[in-house]
Amino acid sequence: MGSPDEPREARVRLPQLRLDELLEELQARLDTARGTRDRVHSLLEAVLSVGRELDLEQALHSIVEAAAVLVDAEYAALGVIGPDGKRLSAFHTVGVTKEQIARIGPFPGGHGILGELINRPEPLRLTKISEHPASYGFPPNHPPMNTFLGVPIRVRDQVFGNLYLTEKRGGAQFDEEDESVLSTLAVAAGVAIDNARLYEESRLRERWLRANAEITQSLMSGSLRAEVLGLIAERAREITGAALAMVAMPMEDTDSLSVELAIGPEAESLRGLVLPVDGSLIGEAFSTVAPVTSPDVSHDERVPAGPPSFTGLGPGVAVPVGTGEGGVRGVVLLIRGARQTVFTGKEIEPLQGFAAQAAVAMELAERRADAEEVAVLKDRDRIARDLHDLAIQRLFATGMTLQSAGRFIEHPEASERVVRAVDDLDETIRIIRSTIFGLRVRDGGAGTGLRARVVRAVGEAAPVLGFAPSVRMEGLVDTDVPQDVADQVIAVLSEALTNIARHAQASRADVVLTADSPQVRLTVTDNGVGIAPDGRRSGLHNMAERAEQLGGALELSSPHEGGTTMVWWVPVPAE
Repeated sequence: MGSPDEPREARVRLPQLRLDELLEELQARLDTARGTRDRVHSLLEAVLSVGRELDLEQALHSIVEAAAVLVDAEYAALGVIGPDGKRLSAFHTVGVTKEQIARIGPFPGGHGILGELINRPEPLRLTKISEHPASYGFPPNHPPMNTFLGVPIRVRDQVFGNLYLTEKRGGAQFDEEDESVLSTLAVAAGVAIDNARLYEESRLRERWLRANAEITQSLMSGSLRAEVLGLIAERAREITGAALAMVAMPMEDTDSLSVELAIGPEAESLRGLVLPVDGSLIGEAFSTVAPVTSPDVSHDERVPAGPPSFTGLGPGVAVPVGTGEGGVRGVVLLIRGARQTVFTGKEIEPLQGFAAQAAVAMELAERRADAEEVAVLKDRDRIARDLHDLAIQRLFATGMTLQSAGRFIEHPEASERVVRAVDDLDETIRIIRSTIFGLRVRDGGAGTGLRARVVRAVGEAAPVLGFAPSVRMEGLVDTDVPQDVADQVIAVLSEALTNIARHAQASRADVVLTADSPQVRLTVTDNGVGIAPDGRRSGLHNMAERAEQLGGALELSSPHEGGTTMVWWVPVPAE
């Protein structure tokens, strides 16, 4: 039989057990509450940490790190959806080393499970990735992953990207609380991304404004055109993150564009490249006066296949410099590296404004140059008028006085000196008149008249000759000589100087061009060894034919002091 105290002891133990259970349940609830509190606290810290970031790339990385910590995931990633809304244009990861990424290969483009979230932007939670119908496995060297949790990130009602979490630590499954926490973080991430974007856009706008100011200042200070084009290309390349920048300008009297400047890969082989307006990426931007993009220039039919090669390059954009009203002055082509993001409308808009501002600055600089040229021409007119009205009249009067005085000089030698002085004065008057004609010339613009072409031809021959020939021009060289005759004069002059350099062994040459109606005469004299009797005369024959075709002639002589004198003349029609 039992002791009478046993029922009492049993009754005492039962309340004690219930109390222990209640205490354990209370402790469990306290632990749950504490865990919830800690998680909420962690979530708030993550939201604050993410919200403090203004740099977009850093903000995205902070979001991925915070997501991995909040749901205790081993691997986390944030995929940014591209402009087409179908593929991932960028990928930020946590938990995978650079070496592992290199072994795995390129980042995913948005297929399989990742594409499921792009097509249906709603939270997705899986216990085993491989069991989902959209899963088609992982590439070689990819870490094994089973559990999965994904949520979309929205920025102003637009899906920016997705958060992907895999492998909850401890072999546990992602639960509803994890999904709720991650969805809350995604909302905060959307705000942070929006703020970072706005900040980035303001900084980008500021950089464009500074670049515009720099180009305007460079143009207004009188910098050379090539320097300004280089500045435009360099600043556009820096701000857009492009690998290659090119500036192409239209060629006169052709339907082509010439690459005047290139910065980046293959720059040397690109300079001087001639591209047709029809069928080329740059030509399309030039003819349509609108930006033209390419997702990949290395596989674009509008970009020449080579040489040069565009291998290793990716997205590109061609932007016209100027507008339809003011005329397109050229095209800027920017190309990013392979697998980089395509140029978006938000990037192209300030680039287009930058190009238009650069065109305005170039036009203002040209207007200033035109005004300066007009001032120079007016000054030249004044000088020519003063020379004609003052200097020539005085010289002419002096010559007349000497001629009158010569009749009273009985000494033969003195009389001869006076006659020589009068001849010198006549020669001086002719030189001054030639100078006046040169000052007053207008036709064709600077550098296109016969006078300028002769100077240029002689200057180009100087390095070959080893010395600079003297040049003298008389008469209305630019106004009285027709264009077809002027072309023949330049051809004959170039041939004559080339002959001197090859055969004459001369140390001096003199060029005289005279336009004295009714003929134009080119005289080239050297102090060389003369023309060999048995030497080749093909060049002389060509020059003689040019003269005969125009009704003129070629005359050769050898002065007594040595060398050769060539006189080439043709008639010019009277006005």
